[in-house]
Amino acid sequence: MTRNDRRLVFTSSQAAEYLGVSLATIRRWTDAGHISCYRTPGGQRRFSRAQLDEFISSMQHDAPGSAGAAQSGQARVA
Repeated sequence: MTRNDRRLVFTSSQAAEYLGVSLATIRRWTDAGHISCYRTPGGQRRFSRAQLDEFISSMQHDAPGSAGAAQSGQARVA
């Protein structure tokens, strides 16, 4: 079991790593309402694992009919 498999709450950077996208993409997706998050009193984004898994499921569900929509803002971190 990896560390991300046990984690319940993710920072933006951790969420980006979990989803395999850049930090900027996570910010764009949350600002656009594609991924829900909550904010700490200091204004930092936090994501529950359930929120991220729900997003992954929605992308897999939408993928066959609209493959471009799921990847339009996606940038892989190398």
